[in-house]
Amino acid sequence: MKRPVRRALVLVHIIASIGWIGSVATYIALGVLAAANADDLIKRSAWIAMEFTGWYVIVPLAVLSLATGIITSTSGGWGLLRHYWVAISLTLTVFCVAILLLHMPDVTTAANRARDTTRPAHQLGSDLFHPTVGLAILLFIATLNTYKPKGLTRYGHHKAQERRTAP
Repeated sequence: MKRPVRRALVLVHIIASIGWIGSVATYIALGVLAAANADDLIKRSAWIAMEFTGWYVIVPLAVLSLATGIITSTSGGWGLLRHYWVAISLTLTVFCVAILLLHMPDVTTAANRARDTTRPAHQLGSDLFHPTVGLAILLFIATLNTYKPKGLTRYGHHKAQERRTAP
């Protein structure tokens, strides 16, 4: 991959990743609003906004971050499985995206309940566990990707050995 294209892809990856973190923080703020507010209308509105934010902001940014992360690491010198920090980052990102995709139908169900004004809004509860743990993991991934601790995996050692002994 040519350098300008790779740099543009890295930029898209960084923007998507930061956007993912920010949108999860927004989702948490809406979750706090839903949990802490006694006003039925605000509680219902928060749930509907959480559904919209989840499906139309968080999910696309998460998938884009995962895809661009895979492409940039395979097209550059890092590789997906050569360095522990990349392998851990990839594993945690796949985990977060999978949990997100599995959890969003529950958010849709709750938002649909929020739309039903015949039901009491206090039964809606809140959704703070998944996004809070997810945000902590995303911040850990960002830290890992910033500091890039040294350490090659077995595969990375094997590949480095092959390069040293290649004619």
